[in-house]
Amino acid sequence: MAAPGELALGGARTSAARLLLVRWAQGGGPRPPENVVRIPRALQLRLAREPRRRGREVPVVPTRAGKLLLRSRRPQLSQPRCLTLGRWERPLLVSAGWKHRRACGDYFQLERSQEQAPALAPQPPRAAGGGASFQALGLGPALVSALRSLSVTQPTAVQRRAIPALLRGGNALCAAETGSGKTLAYLLPLFQKLLSRPALGPAWPPSPRSLVLLPSRELAEQVRSVASSLGRSLGLRVREIGGGRGMASVKNQLRSDPDADLLVSTPGALCKALRKRMVRLERLCWLVLDEADTLLDSSFLDLVEEVLMQAPIAHSPKEVADQWDIKTQLVIVGATFPEGLGQLLSKVTDLGHFITLTSQNLHHLLPHVKQKFIRLKGSDKSSELLQLIKDQGPSSGAVLVFCNNASTVNWLGYILDDHKIKHLRLQGQMPAAMRAGIFTTFQKGQRDVLICTDLASRGLDTSRVELVVNYDFPSTLQDYLHRVGRVGRVGSKVPGTVVSFVTHRWDVDLVRKIETAARRRTSLPGMETAIKEPLPKTDPTQADEQ
Repeated sequence: MAAPGELALGGARTSAARLLLVRWAQGGGPRPPENVVRIPRALQLRLAREPRRRGREVPVVPTRAGKLLLRSRRPQLSQPRCLTLGRWERPLLVSAGWKHRRACGDYFQLERSQEQAPALAPQPPRAAGGGASFQALGLGPALVSALRSLSVTQPTAVQRRAIPALLRGGNALCAAETGSGKTLAYLLPLFQKLLSRPALGPAWPPSPRSLVLLPSRELAEQVRSVASSLGRSLGLRVREIGGGRGMASVKNQLRSDPDADLLVSTPGALCKALRKRMVRLERLCWLVLDEADTLLDSSFLDLVEEVLMQAPIAHSPKEVADQWDIKTQLVIVGATFPEGLGQLLSKVTDLGHFITLTSQNLHHLLPHVKQKFIRLKGSDKSSELLQLIKDQGPSSGAVLVFCNNASTVNWLGYILDDHKIKHLRLQGQMPAAMRAGIFTTFQKGQRDVLICTDLASRGLDTSRVELVVNYDFPSTLQDYLHRVGRVGRVGSKVPGTVVSFVTHRWDVDLVRKIETAARRRTSLPGMETAIKEPLPKTDPTQADEQ
């Protein structure tokens, strides 16, 4: 036998030697030969302490009976819903080894922890006195009646919080999860303010009383449709102008209704109209920047800043309340926000009077949407997508397929054409005439599959979508949240499912962050700073000098 501190090696290298070893251990047969290597006692103690010191031995979470929060292909890595990880406890991730090529074929999915969207959660009992109906929130009878005609009877969580605050006046930042009803959260107080202020009469160039700025023509068309449905019975006129069709088209749109109460536009079309003096903003009393993370990125930032500089932005709620000295109330809306937002706003308004309205589930993974992550080779993605579409069946809801660039959208469209799958394509490089009406056709149910870029991930109402496929994994966590928000929206019949194909090594880094946040039940990392970032203060000495 090997002495203490020794390790036997090589005694069981062949089947015959292993048989001798077993017989000797059972008390029969001769003792097998052994090759002995001596391990110093100091090294033994060091090896015994090393796993605990470096945290290499992570306990495997046993799969308990009951519902799961995370289901893995390897059951020992599944996490039950009843388990809560400690603050300093390191979760054992399914995606920990996904950068290795042998991980292809592995998967895990986040199960639904509730059936209803968080935005539709009932009002807490302690806040019941704060108003559980639109009328209790401060809206007039005419507006409540218009909502009732559209079958909208109860406000969502973000509407309960935003409407009273916006009616009090003052510039505001409204941040809430996707699909929570943010459009009505700013349109309803906007219409209430327009009804309470007298119209100022016709003018040329047109000078609208309110303006909603949006990053895409498809989203502008959708908001215009919602606003027109509400404003028709209230006697308020809504006008939309979009780019891509030439300035003659924009001029005709403005001339057709120069006295519009609400103007809905994209930044490019509006700035061209402002430069050619086709429209003015001197009478503007309400300005909304919807989907702020896209409006304030590098492609739109200069255009948005130009609009803000021409609008008479108010510095305090008192200026908004003055009906004779017209000042613009600024409302910024979105589910995610870019860094440096405060620096831009400080150029046009006093940040000390800016209020921030956030929802409880902001930047959290949607708990009512099933989310599956599959590690795949790039060559296997198209066949996996075809199988997912075929599994949907004719009676299932619509399918939304996201790609990271326009060329992949076109290439994938050819693949679906070869398999006789009817679909639509939507990407930013399409001419305006070709893009027009594509998303409306998809919304009406004339096609059940839409292949698109992130152009369709912001704000668009996709309540009939039941499956979202991230054919290309999004490049940021913000994009992932917006894509997931295309299902499980307010008004959706089913919560929906999201399937993400994970191919590249850099995709795995984002998946690990998502899995960690899901296991810890926390918000996604790197986003809280965009909301809680301290807004820069204006130096009073510099203000006096100016």
